[in-house]
This record gives sequence, structure tokens and C-alpha cells, in this order.
Amino acid sequence: MTQIQTAKANPIPNWQQRLDAIYDVVKEMSLQTHPQEMVQAYARRMARIFPVDRRISLSRRGLRCPAFRVTRYSEWQEEINPWKQADRLPLLRGGFFADLLYGDVPQIFDELDVPDDDPAAPYLQGQRSAMAIPMLDQGQALNMVILTREQPAAFDRERFPDDVWLANLFGRATHNLVLSEQVREAYEEVDRELKTVAAIQQSLLPRQLPDIPRLSLAAYYQTSRRAGGDYYDFFPLPSGKWGLLIADVSGHGIPAAVMMAVTHSIAHLYPEESGDPGDMLSFVNWHLASRYTNGFEAFVTAFYGIFDPETLQLEYASAGHNPPRWIRCGTSEAGSLDKAVNVPLGVGDSTRYESSVITLSPGDLLVLYTDGITETMNEEGGQFGPSRLDQYLTESCRFSPQSIVSHIVQGVEAFAVSEPYRDDRTLVVARVK
Repeated sequence: MTQIQTAKANPIPNWQQRLDAIYDVVKEMSLQTHPQEMVQAYARRMARIFPVDRRISLSRRGLRCPAFRVTRYSEWQEEINPWKQADRLPLLRGGFFADLLYGDVPQIFDELDVPDDDPAAPYLQGQRSAMAIPMLDQGQALNMVILTREQPAAFDRERFPDDVWLANLFGRATHNLVLSEQVREAYEEVDRELKTVAAIQQSLLPRQLPDIPRLSLAAYYQTSRRAGGDYYDFFPLPSGKWGLLIADVSGHGIPAAVMMAVTHSIAHLYPEESGDPGDMLSFVNWHLASRYTNGFEAFVTAFYGIFDPETLQLEYASAGHNPPRWIRCGTSEAGSLDKAVNVPLGVGDSTRYESSVITLSPGDLLVLYTDGITETMNEEGGQFGPSRLDQYLTESCRFSPQSIVSHIVQGVEAFAVSEPYRDDRTLVVARVK
């Protein structure tokens, strides 16, 4: 008895009940990630909070007056997704619905009077009152929700402004989900294409390192994005010699990957009979500058060397590329191959590249790399730099090429800590056996 008396003395206020119900709706809406599911959940909730006999949704997006589509109808047996199945939606013209939709004005009808030949008649049969709520986008009612009851004068005009406001807030939230889903789908499509481009690019790199007499090799390749512009390659040449190429296309992503593929194709067109690295770079440069880079800002830095296993000589030429590091393990001799440097490829079609020669010794290290290694940034904005690279090379000088590569990569990543990759990273380590 006491509990009953208390309940009667302190009934839950009507506004609190409405607040709780609306808050539950808002909470459930916030959990939705797909517009169709959000609309369905909202309709279920509103059917309990604000019961009506029929709900009709209209749209004129992409249409001209007096055309419109019925996008949702509570009497349909099958749910149609208007964003995925627009071709299944009824396309109508003129009449009561068109006047409401193109009128851009919220209205309440206490007594419906729609002719039998009106396109809206089948949807309003047996309904006596209606409430039309425009759903605004860019100041126009591109969509509209029509609620109906079988009783006349069933809608409260005092509450009507709140209904218009809440419906439009929900409409904006739904539209944002639609845009979000479209962006996500577009991103997934682009990502699939990028994966394909990356796979094609990877196929242009050596599938396995060649067995070059008197050289032990290891390589590392990491793009800053799905695809990148770094490139390394090896070319078997007459008389047992081998060509070693490393290149770096300006820019990042797909444009750099495309230019990398072009550079790869041109390099493989070069006649193998010529044994001058400068001639090879001149050949690639002429084709790039005269056919591809003319008209837009793009260039390629490159280093090309020809190694002779018989004499241990390396003849090389550079097109603005980072000079490879050379270290004679066990001694204080170290340096960079910087004697034959010219402008990057693709800058001018008449550029001629000269060559230089260095004689290597057993145990020597030769390290080719792109600037993604030395220009790696840390949180303070400092760069890894060539001197730090030399330090890591000196520390691991007597290791195997693969261990040296791992040591340097770990050092670069430790230096960067949590900083993202800003450039592609390529590293080729060769030891003279």
C-alpha cells in the first residue's frame, strides 16, 4: 500500500518520459554507421513515440518539376534501399505530392481531399489527415516526409515546429552518413587500385637478387604509400660485367610510380653492348626529357655503375643522386662515389653524363640508397643524415650484407620513432668477396 501511495504522489512527469524516449533514440542513432540501417532504426523508434498510420518519403534529387520518386512507404512489403536501388523506386509526376515537395513549405492537412486520378491517391487511400515535413538541403526541400492518420485533424499544430526541426536534424545526420559511406566506398575503390599499382610496381623490381661473381648482395625497399618512385635494378652485361642501377623519382604516390615504370622500361631498352655508364644515363635522360617530363615538373635522380668481377673496377655515373657510400672495412678508408655527378634525368634532353672509375678490394662495402634513408625525420625535425649512415655502416662493417641492411633499417626506424614515412626508402648493400 505504501509503495502504491508513493507512486501516486510522485508520478513520472510527461516531459521526463519524452526526454528519456528521445534520448534513447538519439543514442541509438549515434551507433549507426549505415544510412539504411539508421533510417530503419529511427522508423521503429518513432513508431512507438509518435504513432501514425502511414509514412511516405519523397525525393526530387536529380529531377525536374513536377517529377519525383517515392523512396519509402510504410505499406510496402519489401524494404527498398533508395541509395542502392533507385531504379526500383516509383517515378511519378505532378499532383498533390509534387505540389507539396516543390512547394518547400511544411503543412498540416486536417481533412484530405485528393482526387482518385491523382498519383498520390493510392498512397493516401483511407487517410483523413496529413503532415508534410520538407527535408532541406542547400535551402531546398529535396526530400519530404509525409505522415498520415485515418482520423481527421489528428496532428497537433503546437508540436509541429518541433517535429519539423527534429525531422530535419535526423535528415542531416542521415545525409552525412550517406556521404560518409560514399567516401568510404570511393576510398576502398581507390585503395584497390593502389594495391594493383603497387603490385605492378613490385613486379618491376628484381624478383630475386642476381648471383654476381665477387659480390654479395642484399636489398631493402619500402614505399611511403601504396606505390612509390624508388627503383633499383641489375643488368647482366657482355664479358661477365654487371650493371647496378638505383633511381628516385621526384614526388610520391601514383605519379611517381608511373614515372618509375617509364624509367624502368627505358632502362631496359638500352643496348647491352655499350659499356659506358654515362652513355646509359644519357640514353634514359633523352627519352625522359623529350617524351615524358617535358611540360610538367618531374625528374629522376639516378646512379648507374658497371662492376667488372675480373678487375674489381666499378665505373659509374650519377644523375644528381645521393652518392653511394664506400667503406674499406678494417681501415680508416671511407668515402662516397661523387666524382661523376650531373643534373637529374628529365631536366634537359641534351645533357651528357660523364663516367668515373674506382677500383674495389675484397671486403669493401658499397652502399646504394635513396634520400628516404638519410632524410628520415625525427620528432625534433632532425634528419638521419649521411654521417649517421656511415656510423651504422662502420658498426656493422664485417656483418653480412643482409645483416647490415637490417642494422641500418632498424636504426632509421628507431631514429624516426613514431614519425610516419615521408619518402620511399631503398637500400642496396654489396660486399666484394
